[in-house]
Amino acid sequence: MRLSKMHVNTLREAPAEADIPSHIWLLRSGMIRKLASGIYGFMPMGYRSVRKIEEIVRQEMDAKGAQEIHMSAIQPAELWKESGRWYVMGPEMWRLNDRRGREFCLGPTHEEIFTDIVRNEISSYRQLPMNLYQIQTKYRDEARPRFGLMRAREFVMKDAYSFDKDRAGLDRSYNEMFDAYMRVFARCGLRFRAVEADSGTMGGNASHEFQALADSGESEMVYCDACGMAATTERSNTADAPVSREEAFPAETVYTPGTKTIEDVANYLGLTADKTIKALLFAVLNEDGSTAEYAVAFIRGDRELNMTKLINYLGIPEHALVFADETDIESVTGAVGGFTGPMGLHDCKIIVDRELPGQMNMCAGANEVDRHIKNVNYGRDYTAEHITDLKLIRAGDPCPECGAPVKTARGVEVGQVYKLGVKYSESMGAYYKDENMKDQLIVMGSYGIGVTRTLAAVVEQNHDDDGVIWPVSVAPYHVIVTIVKHGDAAQTALAERIYAELEAAGLEVLLDDRDERAGVKFKDADIFGIPVRITVGKKAGEDIVEYKLRRENFSSEKSSAVAVKGAVEFIRAELLGPSDGAFRAGGGRAADIVGA
Repeated sequence: MRLSKMHVNTLREAPAEADIPSHIWLLRSGMIRKLASGIYGFMPMGYRSVRKIEEIVRQEMDAKGAQEIHMSAIQPAELWKESGRWYVMGPEMWRLNDRRGREFCLGPTHEEIFTDIVRNEISSYRQLPMNLYQIQTKYRDEARPRFGLMRAREFVMKDAYSFDKDRAGLDRSYNEMFDAYMRVFARCGLRFRAVEADSGTMGGNASHEFQALADSGESEMVYCDACGMAATTERSNTADAPVSREEAFPAETVYTPGTKTIEDVANYLGLTADKTIKALLFAVLNEDGSTAEYAVAFIRGDRELNMTKLINYLGIPEHALVFADETDIESVTGAVGGFTGPMGLHDCKIIVDRELPGQMNMCAGANEVDRHIKNVNYGRDYTAEHITDLKLIRAGDPCPECGAPVKTARGVEVGQVYKLGVKYSESMGAYYKDENMKDQLIVMGSYGIGVTRTLAAVVEQNHDDDGVIWPVSVAPYHVIVTIVKHGDAAQTALAERIYAELEAAGLEVLLDDRDERAGVKFKDADIFGIPVRITVGKKAGEDIVEYKLRRENFSSEKSSAVAVKGAVEFIRAELLGPSDGAFRAGGGRAADIVGA
């Protein structure tokens, strides 16, 4: 492709809203353009990379026997109501009505649609197992879209659904998809971890997320080097503190003026935070937004509440749990904002972290303004019907599996796999006839890859101060040939020759033949991040060019003057491999290079 004929518009400065590398460089390189908050369009070079990721996904899915179809993004509400998720999905679901008043949504995912297909078209065990997938645009009305493609309201996703006769079959399908995902993300050049994850609104009893490691990632994962445990922090179990062996002291109400935070009360009373009890006040909402009940969660003062664990324990959608208005909850339950404790509450659900019953002589709110109670002990001073693990694990905590200190890292969720079981087949009546002609529920799995988020994750991991550094497998082009002086006959002739030779070899080449200053061309080449750059300059008449590799793990970042023949042969060897006849995006030797 000739840059003089290509629609491309690089930016010299990043927009003020862009604050992470992928957002900055995808905008500055002209690969994406913002249409509205959380909604982006893809320009020529950006869309080439999107399609390469899609092709890698297709190759790996097809290799596992999955079959590609394409369903509508517009989905009838009755299917979601049948599965029970019309309310569960909450305000993130785009809902609309046609001119006749029929309800639809813009699909955030497609479990209901694929289940409907299978229940109508699968009747016998002989037709199972089956795996169907699609690559399609999805919609989620994020409350706070941010970070460019990371948390967008419209995005491209690959979603697949497996259908099996039994749990053993689901295990096999799950493992096949797990392996395919490992290959997909390795071929995209990502450094990633597969970690246990919460199933969320998808349901099921097991799930793994694939996290691309990045300090700017929104997800946090925890892992143990000693035993190999790895999970998202929201999914991970926690180890409780040892049971206290202290003697129980008499409870004592004390004056604590203005001490509404754990830090304030601990400092005022000369306590450490782990000797206090933290209260968090919530309202549980009905479908119409009214308050169904109040819930108060209690954890040790130095801990953080794991909201996902609380939501799962209550068995409600995420959007149905909100922080309570202090005035409203006080009038109903007797709780006092900043001074709430587990004693004396009424007409609310009290949920206590399982660690607290084993801790002695704690300090808790007295449910009176400016008052706390010292030496609070479970069993004597308060009890609770609801005791569960509510803690958020943190770096240095004991591993819940082996007790060794855990570590944490941040990442970008690029994929997730779920064992759905019979959640959808049971609610939607998806059966097959077994060998004895008896009806059996189809057992399902669900598997998603964020294609456009993967693009952003690749840039998060592959950039420097000058621009993107694309892995070969997903780069918009493999080589950029730059003519230093526009109109110079010798430079133009040599550049055209190199361009033709590389294209004939099956490589994707960008020829910068624009009438621009050399500095502008060099700056753009770095921003674009094309893996290999050949500069045709003043030594063109001698068949000498400058050769530079953008990515450090190819060899050196420094450019060097080489003969044209040597440069072309080296590029062929690096990108094609010694035995490949043609370059395959993401395959062959290039995959080995980017996955190193």
